[in-house]
Order: sequence, then C-alpha cells, then structure tokens
Amino acid sequence: MVAMTQEHYFSAEPTGEERRRYVNVSAAGRQFRLVASSGVFSADRLDPGTAVLLRKAPIPKEKGVYLDLGCGYGPIATALAASSGGVVHAVDVNARALELARENAKAHGLADAVIASTPDEVPDGVVFDEIWSNPPIRVGKAVVHELMETWLPRLAEGGTAWLVVAKFLGADSLQGWLTERGWDVEKHASQKGYRVFAVRRA
Repeated sequence: MVAMTQEHYFSAEPTGEERRRYVNVSAAGRQFRLVASSGVFSADRLDPGTAVLLRKAPIPKEKGVYLDLGCGYGPIATALAASSGGVVHAVDVNARALELARENAKAHGLADAVIASTPDEVPDGVVFDEIWSNPPIRVGKAVVHELMETWLPRLAEGGTAWLVVAKFLGADSLQGWLTERGWDVEKHASQKGYRVFAVRRA
C-alpha cells in the first residue's frame, strides 16, 4: 500500500501502462465527467475524502486565485474554476496527473482558468485566496508537514485553506500540529470518518 501510494503521489513519470476510465463528479451544483487513468491517485472513483471536501466546504463563487494542492486528474480544480470564474493553480508532481488535469479543464471549457504545473513551476510571487487539498497523509507526517509549511504561508490576507483528512489517519493530530505553529484551525465539518478543516492566519 505504501509503495502504491508513493507511486500515486510522488512518481513524476508513472511507469505502469496507462488505462483510462471516466469518473463522474458532482460539485458546485454541476456534474463533471472527468478522465482518469492508472498511475494517478484514486483513478477508479472520486476519492471519498475529496468527495467530502467538495460537499462540505463552500466552493467559491467569486473570481480569485486558488490552489488545488495535489490535484490528481483535477476534480477539485475543475469544480473551483467552473464555480468561481477565477484562476486555479492545479499542482502535482505526477506528469500524468497534470496532463489529465489539463485535458479535463479543456473538456469543460476551462483551459484558460486551470494552470496545471509542478510545484517548482508556480511563480514565487503568486498568493492564493484559497487553498484546497486532500493531502497525502499515507506517505507520512514529514511530507505532509513540509507541504503545509511550504504552501500555507502563501495564503493571501484573509484567505482560507480547506483541508480534508481522515480521522483514522491523524486528522486531529494534524489540527494540533497546525495550531501549535500559529494557525487558526476550525473543524468546519465531519462526514464518513473525515474532518474538513478551515485553516486561517491566527
């Protein structure tokens, strides 16, 4: 399981054969039919945590600059761009995931709104009105903590990071760690064993 998860999240060029399939996503009052593939996270269905996040967190309806951290094939990025009319930076280390995120954005008329890129390709000066993420908890605390320390400081003043974490994978522990580092962490919602956190500057 760990090896598979690391392949999903951290293989820049997945080595397995590409097997495509469609995943139906309901978000922001719309239905999206997205292309997924082997070698990316949760290719067989919308990940339950991502589904909870899209259901429980308030998807923005105003233009802004948003970050989908660990975008996979782009369910969050597509929903954010379609709802807000703003710009979404869809970030992943997996080249296949980024290709799919671009393809899905284009298929929904959002090619100019979704910027799919690796972390290093995001310009240093960009700040985000909101960050959305289903972080890769299974790969270990050190990786997740590094992601939080890298990206949360790039929230704009008054911005919010929406995170979903399974309770049995350490949601409460992550909440405590973020609080200790000076972030205001609100448990916004719970469903099906997942916590949805709203993270803001204290």
